[in-house]
Amino acid sequence: MKLWSGRFQADLDNLAERFNDSLPFDAVMYAQDIRGSIAHATMLGECGVIAERDAQTITSALESVRSDIADGKLAVADAEDIHSFVENELVRRIGDVGKKLHTARSRNDQVATDLRLYLRDGIDKTTELLSTLITLLAAKAEQYIDAPMPAYTHMQKAQPTTLGHWFCAYANMFLRDLRRLSDCRSRLNVLPLGSGAAVATAFPIDRRRVAELLGFDGITENSLDGVSDRDFCLEYLSCAAIIMTHLSRVNEEFVYYSGEEFGFIKLPDEFSTGSSIMPQKKNPDVNELLRGKSGRVLGDLVGMFTVMKGLPLAYNKDMQEDKERVFDADETVRISLAVFTRMLAVTEFDRDRMNAAAAGGFSCATECADYLANKGVPFRTAHEIVGKIVLYCVNNNKTLQSLTVDEYKTFSPLFDADIKIAVMPETAISRRTVIGGCEKTELLRQISVLREAIK
Repeated sequence: MKLWSGRFQADLDNLAERFNDSLPFDAVMYAQDIRGSIAHATMLGECGVIAERDAQTITSALESVRSDIADGKLAVADAEDIHSFVENELVRRIGDVGKKLHTARSRNDQVATDLRLYLRDGIDKTTELLSTLITLLAAKAEQYIDAPMPAYTHMQKAQPTTLGHWFCAYANMFLRDLRRLSDCRSRLNVLPLGSGAAVATAFPIDRRRVAELLGFDGITENSLDGVSDRDFCLEYLSCAAIIMTHLSRVNEEFVYYSGEEFGFIKLPDEFSTGSSIMPQKKNPDVNELLRGKSGRVLGDLVGMFTVMKGLPLAYNKDMQEDKERVFDADETVRISLAVFTRMLAVTEFDRDRMNAAAAGGFSCATECADYLANKGVPFRTAHEIVGKIVLYCVNNNKTLQSLTVDEYKTFSPLFDADIKIAVMPETAISRRTVIGGCEKTELLRQISVLREAIK
């Protein structure tokens, strides 16, 4: 039965009905819908809007509906949306008393409430996954705290760092994601129920009581805004897109670091695939999929912005398009975080290959310039001198480490025997003691900050 059928003399066209119905995707909100309805019915009984015994009958029946759906005893089908399904099933079980549930409520404020409850639950689950990932990244950072590797800019070797420093970089990205989600949760955690279709209700309801029952921090202040606000969806999708961007970036590095040209990463068999034609291949398909999923979630965000950008107050049916985008992003983010964390836990890193690479590509050229600057040479002048040294090395097939002290002195008399130590990757790393640097003691501080932040 349609909740709005009284006004109409003809049934909805079959194709239009299929086009209109949202049950195929909003059925996932059955638990949130029933939770909200139980709180609403409880409040109606407490306020005397409906009889207390009717409220108790309704809440008891709603609990049984929720249990039957969860246990697979009741199939969610044959309704316009999850809200219609639950109410129709309620009426089927307890008769006309069930029809009292929708007193002082519209589907407009009902769906807005359900969606906030759903996203709040989703954010809590995603926050847990992010915390697990950050904990693992911090552990990996400590494990590889003294494993040299090259840092890159423009995808060319820049300066020596450590794998521990690299892990801390991504841990900080995901920590920002966790904090963004926390901020988003605080803003979405206000109750729109009681806003009615657009202009609230004339019944003497207690909105704050419903908020208390559902764990909301407050209530929306304006009914027009309450039913039409989807900022919380836009904000969540923005958070989700940034999480996926961070996952995409780290998995991009997994892809090329696992290639033969780098050889830094040994991909676990459990998270790799082969080729149907090339027997030797071990492909980073999981990493590539994680990279590709970022575009999907970004598309959800853009789609949501496009839906909302031209809508007048208050509710418009366009808003039905919010759910598929939110549900898709929520599911995609969670499975992506889970699979990457599981893969990272068993991934091995080749210290020898990374260490050898850290010394190559004149990555210690800045150390050479700093050496001269510490002896009073203006840095710009020192930069030019070292540029000439690098050119000399290129033309003579040498490295900064293989140059003799006498060769260094041909470029500046200030070079001394200790230059041979200064241009070693280990020395470069050990000198980065400033906050944010890659020196061991400083990295231990960063790891401690990460662990404290997620407690």
